[in-house]
This record gives sequence, structure tokens and C-alpha cells, in this order.
Amino acid sequence: MRVLFATAELSPIATVGGLAAAAAGLGSELRRGGVDVDLVMPDYGGIALVDEVTFELEVPDWVGAATVRRGRHSGVGALTLVSVPGMAREHPYLQPDGEGWPDNSERFFRFARAVAALVERDEPDVLHLNDWHTGAALAALENPPPTVVSIHNLAYQGVADGSWLDVIGLNSRHYEWWGDTNPLTGALALADRVVAVSPHYATEIQTVEDGFGLDRPLRDRGDALVGILNGIDTDVWNPETDPHLPVNFSRDDIAGKVACRAALAQRVGFDDDEIPLATVVTRLTEQKGIDLLVPLIPLLEQVPMRLAVLGSGDAVLSARLHDLADSHAEHFAFVEGYDEALSHLMFGGADLFVMPSRFEPCGLTQMQAMRYGAVPVVTAVGGLVDTVPDADTNPRGLGFVADSVSPEYLLAAMFRAARAVTKKRNATALRRRMMAIDWSWTKPAERYREMYASLRETET
Repeated sequence: MRVLFATAELSPIATVGGLAAAAAGLGSELRRGGVDVDLVMPDYGGIALVDEVTFELEVPDWVGAATVRRGRHSGVGALTLVSVPGMAREHPYLQPDGEGWPDNSERFFRFARAVAALVERDEPDVLHLNDWHTGAALAALENPPPTVVSIHNLAYQGVADGSWLDVIGLNSRHYEWWGDTNPLTGALALADRVVAVSPHYATEIQTVEDGFGLDRPLRDRGDALVGILNGIDTDVWNPETDPHLPVNFSRDDIAGKVACRAALAQRVGFDDDEIPLATVVTRLTEQKGIDLLVPLIPLLEQVPMRLAVLGSGDAVLSARLHDLADSHAEHFAFVEGYDEALSHLMFGGADLFVMPSRFEPCGLTQMQAMRYGAVPVVTAVGGLVDTVPDADTNPRGLGFVADSVSPEYLLAAMFRAARAVTKKRNATALRRRMMAIDWSWTKPAERYREMYASLRETET
């Protein structure tokens, strides 16, 4: 079975959000399971391939010259890169000042049309599109192969001027959205299956509150909309072999976590004592809810808890976190930016991991944290609901859940978590239970394989 899998991001080549890790993880696991996956992404420039073959695509004049490079990439294996005018940029979406490229819509409409041309040139058994960047491919295909569209984050839809309806293809009427062109709406209407990246997120996005304006079109898809939880790369996120940890450890021998905790405390400037140490590894955006932690930082001494945050993003929030780190240095530390080695240590050395998201389609860091025995404190949204049952209400619980997205509920969950990890025997049992869970891509990839096979059978 051959699947053309089109994505705007692919780790480790172009990584902005969870889409990159999901595309790489699922693609790799599907290949291990015998699926011929043609990974297709934009050619952002400077991407080296081995055994490269180049050819031109036949596309409409409005697209401009579309060139394809195929070969092998050291990080992902077989890879197809599509070059269209304006696509090669240092960052897939953002200018150096953090603002989006003004021609993003045009760039990805061109890319999507080139993906359609690839399908027309050599039709796959299944076409798998991801997020709005690829959604307009279905506008141009008169008889598309069985198609799956994955929603990684519904908040981003790529809405553009209505004039694009005149050029994107014969199915453009499905992309009309209140006078504008929405590359996601047409894909949701035309795809054979729509996949949200967790079961709870599939339910949430059908509500007015969390549907970002697309709740009705999603409800209209009925059983064609499903939720499949993402996985993580359990080779990269493995405390038994992680080269970024000073001492490795495992579910059966957690002793090494003590040394990791000491190393983390020293790295962020904390005392290494009995006070629970919590971490956050995140982007500083409204979605991630880090601003909800700001009023709680002066209260950490009373919980008691120490908290270290690693992240970058919103400049105003970053400045506020720096100020709080200066004024509450004994209990709060902030490291701005992204540091791969430190992120691993923040999982390996933490007693707790805090994730106060306002919405979270799937979430990866809570699964990564649990692999390292860091007990998650989360909000009851999206994939966090599917992965973190509350340990105070469920005998097989894996963490602590704030039932409402607010500082007050978050503080209560943090207090419960801090109390739990100070009870050594219970904390060890909880950590071993978390670390026993298989968060790999094995089961999700099997769900996708079954879906692909079912669509092919229906087609025939």
C-alpha cells in the first residue's frame, strides 16, 4: 500500500509545533509496519538529500514553476521535497520579527496545488493531508484517491481572501467561508475520513466553545470524524538510554532519578532538598496557559513547591517570568529559549510536570514526562483527558487534573500533586505505573493502517 503523506512540518527538518513530531513519528512507524509512505513536504531550502532525483510538475500558471526533489534524508529516510515560488524561507511561517509571512496563504495554496499534481502524476492508494497547509489539494482533484485529513490544531485555518476561490480548482465552492477562502473547510467536507489527534479533542471540536467556527461542519461529518491519540518517539524519550541525563534509570530501578534531580536543581539554581520540584517545557503562547501560573508563583512557598520553566515565545510574558524569577528566586526559575539537553533533564529530574493548557489537541510533553517518572499536573482539555486520569479519583490514575482552566483550580491540583509525591511509597508506585504505559506510535499506527485498508476496500 502506498500512502502520499503531505505535511508542512517534519521533524527534524522543519519543527514548529506538534505537527512535525507527529508526522515524523507516524510516518516512521507506518514504514516499519510495511506501508510505503511517500513523505511530502515543502522545500524550505538548504535540505540535503542523498541519491537525489529532480523533476518538474505540471501545474496551472498561477502556481508558477513547481520542482520536486526526491532522495534520502539522514533524519527521516525517503523524502519528497516540493519547491514552489516563495516557499524557501528560513522559518516555515514567521518573519524574523515574529510576524507571519504576508504571503503565507499564497505559498501554501501553491504547495497544496503541487501536492495535487503529484497525485495526478502517480496516484497513491491513499492520500493523507495534514492541517490547513495541504487542505486545498482536494480543490483541484476531480477523482481523488481515498483521502484522510488530520487536524493537529484547529485554531490555525489559513483563512485567505475570497478571490482564491476563482483559482484553486473545480471543487472550490467547498472552501468558501463567509466570503473568504478557508483551506481547511473544503478538506473537511471532501475527505473520506477526518482524524483529530486525540479522542477527546475529536469531541471538543464539535462544540461551539472549542470548534473555532468549524463545529457545525465537523458535526456534519458524523462517524467519518474520529480521534486517534498521537504517540511519541520512545527511543528519543527513554530514561534508560538518554545521553542528556547524568545518570540513566528505568521503571524497575528509579534510583538514578535522584541524581538527575540534583543536577537539575543545580542547573536552575535551586537547593536540592525535600521540597517537590516541578518543571514546565513549553512555548509561551496563550494556548499553553503559562500566564495562569503567573499569579501562583508568589504562592509556591506555601504549597510548598519549586518550579522551573523552559520556554520561549510571547515577549511580554517572557519579561514577566524573568521578573518573577528575580523576585522569587528560591522557588521559581525561568530559562528562556529552547535547550534540547535541558528539556530532557527537566523531565528526568522533575518530581512533577505542569501543563496548564487552555486547549491541547493531543499534547506530547505530558507523555514524555511520564516516561521519565515526572508526575503530570494538567488541565482537563483535549488529549490531556485521554492520557492523564486523576490519581485521587481513579485507582489507576497517572497524575493530577485541574477540572477548570483557571489559576485557582490549577493551584489546587498542584497542591494535591505536591502532597502526593512527598509520600515516598505511593509516589514510587505512581511513577512505576506511569513509566509502564506504552506511549509509542505502535498502536496509533495500527489504527491508521486499518483505516487506510478500510478506505481502499470501500473504494474497490
